[in-house]
Amino acid sequence: MLPIKRSKTARRLSIVLAAFIVAAVALTGCGKDKENKNSAGGTTAGSTEVVATYKDGKVTRGEYDSFVGSVKFFNPMYAQFETDPMFQDYMMKQLIAFKVLGAKADEQSKKDAETKTKQQLDEINQYFVQQSGDKNALDAQLKSANISQSDINDYILKSLLVLGDAEKKVTDDQVKAKYEENAKANAYTIATVSHVLVALKDQNQDKDIRTKEEALKRAQEVKQKLDGGADFAAIAKEYSDDGGSKENGGKYENEEVGRWVEGFKKAAIELPIGKISDPVETEFGYHVMKVESRSSKTIDEVKGEIKSELAETEVSNFIEKDLPAMIENIDKDKLPKAEAPPAAPNAGTTPPATSDNGQQPAAK
Repeated sequence: MLPIKRSKTARRLSIVLAAFIVAAVALTGCGKDKENKNSAGGTTAGSTEVVATYKDGKVTRGEYDSFVGSVKFFNPMYAQFETDPMFQDYMMKQLIAFKVLGAKADEQSKKDAETKTKQQLDEINQYFVQQSGDKNALDAQLKSANISQSDINDYILKSLLVLGDAEKKVTDDQVKAKYEENAKANAYTIATVSHVLVALKDQNQDKDIRTKEEALKRAQEVKQKLDGGADFAAIAKEYSDDGGSKENGGKYENEEVGRWVEGFKKAAIELPIGKISDPVETEFGYHVMKVESRSSKTIDEVKGEIKSELAETEVSNFIEKDLPAMIENIDKDKLPKAEAPPAAPNAGTTPPATSDNGQQPAAK
């Protein structure tokens, strides 16, 4: 149970790049064949019906279905939002933004995106072949998701073209400023930390195993033994409730401290190297820690990451600030709708259920 900081599930939808989510494809559920109704009850796969217009352009229902279908393929959890108006609005704006910004990209960016897209599709195909042994496995999965290789090719190409072109426009000064900003927040701090976790709950069964008082007392016992010269690895194996590290001497090596929950992160940043900590409380319980080493990534090591971050921010800002004035119309009535529940019977057409004595049964 690595003390990782949990991600914020409420964050806004962001640009999704296929390069980072190939493995998620295996989780895609089965849908209906492309020539039949889509999962939201529509019959417009490949339709040329115009569902949105913007300055100098338009979006057809077929384009929208292809784009959203690809998003769902790489991110199956988004399927539950398919008929949600806010989700549809953001997907439409993202698609329009990709079309607008992609049209402005230079020829080199287009060539680079085409090359990377081919590499991505090759990797995805190889992944499915390795998983199933079937050279047609990807096509089978795509068919069940109601899309084709052409759809995901277009989606990946749009994504890589827009983000790649935006990255080229990021300056060294912008990278340096962002690095310094992130470094102040310890975003690039790396640490090797050994710890013994005395947990409050059994995480596998989600049940309490000791009170806070009991956990603190046990953690203090651990510290006392370590201060007395006991071997850290042996103590971790005997006392730690962290299944992810106890067999490795309680050690997490060269980890980004920003991934850890706040109390653990703070101690990893502030503890003197080699010092045994007092019990550190987190949501998991109490940790007795020792920082083995601490360093920071250099700007050269994270330059590509920063450029991608700044490029995505630039595209997101365009969607939020500039794009609305360019959009002329989005016909939401032509987008997928949730299937209506079965109609209730007309009053009086079906007699109410009665008990054996002819009376209506009492409410339970």
